[in-house]
Amino acid sequence: MTNPITRFAPSPTGHLHIGGARTALFCAAYAHGHAGRFVLRIEDTDQKRSSEAAARGILEDLAWLGITWDDGPAFDSCGGDSRSVGPYYQSERLSFYNEAFQKLLDAGLAYPCFETTEELAEMRQSAEANKQTFIYRQRADYDHASALKRAESEEHVLRFKMPAQAVTVKDEILGEVVFPYEELDDLVIRKRDGFPTYHFAVVVDDQAMGVTHVIRGQEHLNNTPRHVALMGALGYPVPVFAHLPLIFNPDGSKMSKRDKDKAVRAAVKAAGDVTAQDAGVDEGVFAKWQKDKTVQLPQDKLVPLAERLNVELPEIEVEDFRRSGYLPEAVVNYIALLGWNPGEKVEGGKDLERFDRAYLDSKFDFGRVGKAASKFDREKLRAFNFDLIKSMEPGAFAKIWRAWAERYDKALVQRLSAEDMHMLAPAVQPRAATLSESRQPIAYLFVDAGTIEYDEKAVAKFMHKGEPAGADVLREFAPRLAEVEPFTPEAIEARLADYCEHEGLKMGSLAQPIRIALTGAAVSPPLGVTLASLGKEESLRRIERCLAALTV
Repeated sequence: MTNPITRFAPSPTGHLHIGGARTALFCAAYAHGHAGRFVLRIEDTDQKRSSEAAARGILEDLAWLGITWDDGPAFDSCGGDSRSVGPYYQSERLSFYNEAFQKLLDAGLAYPCFETTEELAEMRQSAEANKQTFIYRQRADYDHASALKRAESEEHVLRFKMPAQAVTVKDEILGEVVFPYEELDDLVIRKRDGFPTYHFAVVVDDQAMGVTHVIRGQEHLNNTPRHVALMGALGYPVPVFAHLPLIFNPDGSKMSKRDKDKAVRAAVKAAGDVTAQDAGVDEGVFAKWQKDKTVQLPQDKLVPLAERLNVELPEIEVEDFRRSGYLPEAVVNYIALLGWNPGEKVEGGKDLERFDRAYLDSKFDFGRVGKAASKFDREKLRAFNFDLIKSMEPGAFAKIWRAWAERYDKALVQRLSAEDMHMLAPAVQPRAATLSESRQPIAYLFVDAGTIEYDEKAVAKFMHKGEPAGADVLREFAPRLAEVEPFTPEAIEARLADYCEHEGLKMGSLAQPIRIALTGAAVSPPLGVTLASLGKEESLRRIERCLAALTV
């Protein structure tokens, strides 16, 4: 086999869907595992929906996951045009498409059409009324010469004349799939704005870029016979096709970007008093969104509204998983198992599930890809992430934690220095499955001393009982705590141990009352870390308030 060339070609209409990320991952793994090349191409011919910001977001998503491309838009250390097959934005490739359009026109395999949107809708309705599937075909009385003349001055689309024969697609995963001619229409290949449709541009670009293997989701399978027919008409070789299984939610529904919109829509309906101003959009947009379920709020409005309504959005796009605090290595490891497995066993006879990118590149092939849809198990992904977090060296975790917080939790960065986070890392790692859960073990840091509520059972057990009572022990120790310098975990722990030894106390007799005073509960990170993270002044203030509250 010659060295394969694969490609991933997303449309820049938003952040990268996790299913698209899996496709890109498998494309890169197959190419790099077989000494080939992986091409990234941005399919931005839909000018209304495409944006430069979304294109950059996709590049960032892939780079964050560690999915690197050999040819494509230059980003960090990825991409470039060493083979001179660019540009890699379809909007910059019109000359290639125009040349191919002309080739089909000259051969009589493409023709202009002038029907309006309304006329096409009437044709569909007529077919439905007759219980038929609407299939567009060139009319028997179509006059090609006059149509070309008319096209010089009138808006039109260009359609491809589908050959009157069935199309057989040979797929590495699904086997041979036959599509009858009766199901294949004369598809539009150039829109009224002069830009090619997806079906046409993808065929021309794959040929120009030397793509040998087309790896994509099964949702594209019905497009494939159209592409194969176009390749035949243009004289292009047919690449190897491999259509990956779909990714579903646990309930069997398709894992869609609309899932987030549905969650917010339900919360807005339940609240009953959410306004357009709350959503950050004008009245017309908000009213249309509420009325029409096919309309979605923009992501930059949806996320803040969800936070306002305290709605936990399902992770669908790569950016969602990144915001939730998943590590890229865990995400890549998990999505690699959605539809594929390495076929190896570990001790105990279980399937091998934990591996890195190098292993995936060396093992990935189509023979281990299944046909059935995969269900996205977030709990399993959490387990992958949790294990990875726990296994990290604290210093490395602290750096990743801070980088995440600088992007998603500014308040955390403002409250904690890099040194604080390094100190707290060992306490956070065993208790946070994701970086977004890192606040939970150290929630006491973000509570005002005046609002701390003391756990009644803990107070009764550790403050009022004992001889002497915990509250009395704490009152006696507080002045000693004020003398600790420097106020570091090591110095604090040493003073606690010295005091307990001198007074003949068990450590719990002093530690638990301190914890209750500082956090309201008898559970916290190691006491030295808890005190040092609050600082001496704040620690003493909380102890004083607690003792005063218990006295009252």
